[in-house]
Amino acid sequence: MQPNPTFLEQLKQGFMPILASEHGKDVDYFLLIIHWLMAALFIGWMAYFCYALFRFRKSAHPKADYVGAKGTLANNAEIAVVIIEAVLLVAFAIPLWAKAVEKYPKEEDATVMRLVAEQFSWQARYSGKDGKFGKQELKLVSEKNPLGYVESDKAGDDDRLSPPKDIHVPLIPVKVKGDDGKERDSFKPVIVHLTTKDVIHCFKVAAMRMTQDCMPGMSIPVHFTPTKVGKFNITCAQLCGGGHASMSALFVVDSPEEYDKWLAEKAKGVKEIVALE
Repeated sequence: MQPNPTFLEQLKQGFMPILASEHGKDVDYFLLIIHWLMAALFIGWMAYFCYALFRFRKSAHPKADYVGAKGTLANNAEIAVVIIEAVLLVAFAIPLWAKAVEKYPKEEDATVMRLVAEQFSWQARYSGKDGKFGKQELKLVSEKNPLGYVESDKAGDDDRLSPPKDIHVPLIPVKVKGDDGKERDSFKPVIVHLTTKDVIHCFKVAAMRMTQDCMPGMSIPVHFTPTKVGKFNITCAQLCGGGHASMSALFVVDSPEEYDKWLAEKAKGVKEIVALE
């Protein structure tokens, strides 16, 4: 695991979790803006609350006034809150989401995996050199074939399985074109196709600023670009049963050499089914 940051390191990153993805800085900036506005609203409402306690105290108004407030301050404050929320949505949230959608990488230019959740584990599957995954069928799911692979499908002959709860991706330096058309240094993006065998789970890697529900019967793709090697926590952000806490797993970002070594030593071909623990 990544070592716990020092107080100064935490202060520098705004007491946020370790950041290990390219888009994470935009998420952190968005959260920072939200919390500053929340703080401003809190201070404003508390100031008004204290003013109201003093202004309308019993000693100054022994007889109750049943008409209520006659000024426009309360209405104006509510209008201001609505405007602030609209600005957050239009100026920050929508552009951030649009950026994530517009910059969806091509699969041939990314590390692609399928990640299957179940009570109470995760297992990743990687395509081979052909970039194609073998077929899966629900009716084939069994103790020996936990993810329902179709063994007769040739496209899956070179697919690889990771051990349960041990998910790895490589950190591969690449050159990409920026918005200004100039090349810059970056890393190979990762695409994860998420699904689940049973109930709703949620794939959350805080260091990657990534959270996505896994839905039964659906394959939901997410993408991000890792920026540093390390071992990061995977948690399930949906209450998925009595063993929910045991959904904790590792998301490991390796150097290309370490990844190739891990893939050769740990990951198994689909013909060598690894039963989930």
